[in-house]
Amino acid sequence: MAVEVANESEISVDEHALAGVCRYVLGELDVSPLAELSVLCVDVDYMASLHERWMGEKGPTDVLAFPMDELDTARPDDPDPGPALLGDVVLCPAVAVRQARAAGHSMGDELLLLATHGVLHLLGYDHMEPDEEKEMFGLQTTLLDGWRSTPRDPVTGEPTASGESGPR
Repeated sequence: MAVEVANESEISVDEHALAGVCRYVLGELDVSPLAELSVLCVDVDYMASLHERWMGEKGPTDVLAFPMDELDTARPDDPDPGPALLGDVVLCPAVAVRQARAAGHSMGDELLLLATHGVLHLLGYDHMEPDEEKEMFGLQTTLLDGWRSTPRDPVTGEPTASGESGPR
């Protein structure tokens, strides 16, 4: 799965971890390995302009998701799967810093949560209704718990196939 991460914000982020959690979520949800998505980290002003333009709300937000292709082109059971551009997840690290402090965890953990949240939106999940919220946030928690418990190569950060970490 191709996940492109670009950091255009003034705050340093772990691009490998963001790409990794997105690949993990897509894999766990059986999205075609030919699917692609981009993650863009932006500053407060740019996020505020996106938020107002697309959501009609003033001020910056933490994450926005912009879907591209139809979801059925990314399904693994498609008889003729081709590359599918899922869309863009836009994150605002400056907002993530504030939210992380309030939640009592690191900015890195907050960005992983927000990236997971954005990918779920690209895949059609929403939280406008109570039952949708319960489903989406429950899945988000399950996916993040799975991501955190998966053994990783200490150099690449990629999951190890055998559960062992380090070179062989």
